[in-house]
Amino acid sequence: MIAVPNTLNELRLHMAHTARTRIFQAIAAVGLLISTVAAQANSLEAVKVSQGAENSQVIKITLSEALAVMPLYFVTTNPHRIVLDFANVDNAMGRRSETVDAGVVHGYNVVHAVGRTRVVVDLNGPATYSLRKDKNILLIALHGAKVAPGATQPAHFASAGAGTTFNIRDVAFRRGKNGEGRIEVNLSDPGVGIDIKQKGATIQLDFLNTTLPQALQRRLDVSEFATPAQTVETFAQGKATRMIVKPKGKWDYVAYQTGRNFILEVTSLEGVTGPAADKKKYDGEKLSLDFQNVDVRSVLKVIADFTGKNIVAADSVSGNVTIRLKDVPWDQALDIILRAKGLDKRMNGNVIWIEQSDILTKKEEDEKRARQSSEELEPLITRNYKLNYVRADDAMTVISGGSRSANNVDTAPTCSPSSEGLKLQNASSGANTSGGATVTNQRGAVETGAVETGAVETKTNNRVLSIRGAASYDLTSNTLIITDIADRHVKVEEVLKGIDLPSRQVMIEARIVLADDSFGRTLGARLGFQTGGTISGNRIGIGTGSSSSPAAINGVTATSTSSNNVDLPANVSSYSNSASTLGFTLFSAGAEALLSLELQAMEQDNRGKILSNPKVITTNLKPAVILQGQQIPYQTVSQSGSQTTFKDALLCLLVAPQVLNNDDIIMDVEVQKDERGMDTDAGPAINVKRVLTQVRVKNGETAVLGGIFEQTQRNDTKKVPLLGDIPVLGALFRNNSKSDEKSEMLIFLTPRILQ
Repeated sequence: MIAVPNTLNELRLHMAHTARTRIFQAIAAVGLLISTVAAQANSLEAVKVSQGAENSQVIKITLSEALAVMPLYFVTTNPHRIVLDFANVDNAMGRRSETVDAGVVHGYNVVHAVGRTRVVVDLNGPATYSLRKDKNILLIALHGAKVAPGATQPAHFASAGAGTTFNIRDVAFRRGKNGEGRIEVNLSDPGVGIDIKQKGATIQLDFLNTTLPQALQRRLDVSEFATPAQTVETFAQGKATRMIVKPKGKWDYVAYQTGRNFILEVTSLEGVTGPAADKKKYDGEKLSLDFQNVDVRSVLKVIADFTGKNIVAADSVSGNVTIRLKDVPWDQALDIILRAKGLDKRMNGNVIWIEQSDILTKKEEDEKRARQSSEELEPLITRNYKLNYVRADDAMTVISGGSRSANNVDTAPTCSPSSEGLKLQNASSGANTSGGATVTNQRGAVETGAVETGAVETKTNNRVLSIRGAASYDLTSNTLIITDIADRHVKVEEVLKGIDLPSRQVMIEARIVLADDSFGRTLGARLGFQTGGTISGNRIGIGTGSSSSPAAINGVTATSTSSNNVDLPANVSSYSNSASTLGFTLFSAGAEALLSLELQAMEQDNRGKILSNPKVITTNLKPAVILQGQQIPYQTVSQSGSQTTFKDALLCLLVAPQVLNNDDIIMDVEVQKDERGMDTDAGPAINVKRVLTQVRVKNGETAVLGGIFEQTQRNDTKKVPLLGDIPVLGALFRNNSKSDEKSEMLIFLTPRILQ
């Protein structure tokens, strides 16, 4: 609203006041114009590229007035460029770009913006460079660097002046939070020239025109700090100071300078565990920066131009910064600058907000409290969520901050032939949770108060619901009922979208192979001899006999009850058939003698294979069992009398699969193959073969769970001493038995995900 004067005097006063205001505004505008012209009185007049000594190129930039300070500049490596920003400098050249293609210099571009002029030098490849100003002339010396692929190109921090002598005040070593080795050098001046290069397995640093106190000329053994750096040796080298850092293993390094402090960090590239494994990874494009006492806002503007991101700095961001970086990712460079000035950042899409750390933290806390206050005042909304795949009670447990159980039955399956039935959880509808005080146990009962063993406690800090939110369910329609504010309903939908998914089904196929191979051979002989004669007119019979009617020679009965003097027959007790026999008898009535010989031989070769192939289909995280076999009855006697008891001889596959996101399957599996063995006085024996293990298998692949191989070899000999050792004829006086039995069990498992 504009006030209108009511009287003539008021009108005159109003006109006078308006005239004075316009005069003051005109004076201010003229002053601003004069100050702007004065501030931008310097202009860029020429850029010239010429050949220098030793195959170098020199870029000569001429200005109308002398440069008060070095321009801001940074270097990129992909593509290779040098970018210089001249503050308060206009472009008086008339042309904007030029292609040179002389040595390492490809060309240059000159761009003018409000308050500054930017010169972009495009390079044909990597190069080392140095900047020097002489009144109104800025010289850039470039040397092409031949760098092997993957190698680190030497870095050079330009000095403030060639004739200035500096000194090093202190050299310290520290172990970083993430296990890196930090060499910190305190300089007398921020403008010390520093050359850094990798030389073999070491890092060499030369501090140009720098003296080193005698107390700091030493070799530090830092191997006990558990960092890649092992030794740090510092010594005087002519007019410079040289530092040699020797790391171990696979490593990388980054160097930067803030003010008078130069830092070299050596990090490990090998398998890192613990806190170092969670270290922030910098993957931004690399750049080099060299700022001497420059406003931090100007530095942030340079990074914004380099990255193309929007950087917004709060009013609390102020002050100057001196920093030099060489081939550092831009996101790491930004963190270094912010850390040097006590700043912090927050990223939201393509926008980076920068402010003092304490102020930013306080704002976030205030926003959090404001959100909590708004949640307490928002109206509650009740919505029903019909679920397709997950049980409503399990979904309520997750929404309330708990973890749902994978098994919804009270009885876990076992390799038992008796069926116990399934007892489902939560057979009735109901249960309610609100305020974060509900405790749901694994049987689905809802309790308050103490948490018993095996219970899942609903924790407030894990809840998707707000403090005022509540949830209940109805299993009949498998519906989850949520009462909460609108924002929490959005989060509930996101969680339900992630868990209301069909459970994947797996078919597990096992193959149990039992193979045996046995070979046996036995050889034996029986040898008998009988004779008779007359002594003092008496008839005598000599020999052996085992029959009930012993043989007689010339009417004389033998005095022995065994018909064989040597009785070593073939051992056929372990064979199903009797041995083959070859016998013959020699007798002479005139000599009154009888000789009988019986040879026995048996050879047996058995081979067999049993293949069992059980299959079962189950849902992810649900155990399943399939078995087949027999129960063998046997009698037991006790005080109560005779009873019939059963022993199980079963083929059983018991498995509980877990399907991972990459389609690998982890299985807890038990395979059992029992069979009836030999009969004993206490009942039949059971031959048990079983494996219980956990294995990870890819979908459709076959894993060998295990196997047992047994081999029994025997070579038994029974013989008559001395006679059994006679060559050839000794076979009539000995028994040979040879056996070789092999048995092998292999168990294969193949899981397949059913699509």
